[in-house]
Amino acid sequence: MRPKVQAMSSPLPVPATVPARALLRVLGHARWALAGAAGLAAPALAQVGFEPAWLQQVQQFTLNAARHAMPGQRIAVEVGAPDARLRLAACQRTEPYLPDVARLWGRSRVGLRCLQGHSPWNISVPVTVKVFGLAQVAKAALPQGRVILPGDIAQAEVDLAEDSSQAISNAEQVVGRALLRPVASGQALRQAHLKLRQWFAAGEDVKVLARGSGFQAVGNGQALAAGIEGQPVRVRTESGRIVTGLPVAQALIEITL
Repeated sequence: MRPKVQAMSSPLPVPATVPARALLRVLGHARWALAGAAGLAAPALAQVGFEPAWLQQVQQFTLNAARHAMPGQRIAVEVGAPDARLRLAACQRTEPYLPDVARLWGRSRVGLRCLQGHSPWNISVPVTVKVFGLAQVAKAALPQGRVILPGDIAQAEVDLAEDSSQAISNAEQVVGRALLRPVASGQALRQAHLKLRQWFAAGEDVKVLARGSGFQAVGNGQALAAGIEGQPVRVRTESGRIVTGLPVAQALIEITL
């Protein structure tokens, strides 16, 4: 079990007299994930030197950055700690930062560097960003293959960032869809749970809706392939032109100009 610190909480002080081996036993021999600086190693957690003040700094930085990226959402942050093998030198001024590839969604990382110290260092710290919002959840356990009915779902607050697949907030996007996998009671329904819909077959006549800035036009065409939800499909228009659009409803594709 990986130790975590909830955002806005105060970490409990660890007495300096606690032996390293005893501390590791208390923590269940946890190995905190970290891509650390090369050459920094220590045999015991008591020698890491990762101070609570640094952890709180990463905590607050992540929370502020996530709020800025996702205004209006209820956000909570859990912060891990460096690998127990690291030995971090004393530092008078540290600075948290976002790596270029960082995405503050679910499991991520935040950098922490020493700007003022005898031996400057630069590490990354694991963080978990929870983003709470309303989504459709299963009222009871639903088996694979079940076609979802209105009574199967309800709206509830969930951690939207718990899974990489998008949680579905609109009931109309769920009802009538078949499940690709089982869903537990209270679990949020996500795009990855649902079988893709086929809106039309190859050779069928379809409507072509073209949208642009301040205008739209509708024409007719013939599908050159099956219209699978979310997958581009080619259509031959009445003029013989081949266009590509997204299937959005029964016998309808949409083109954005």
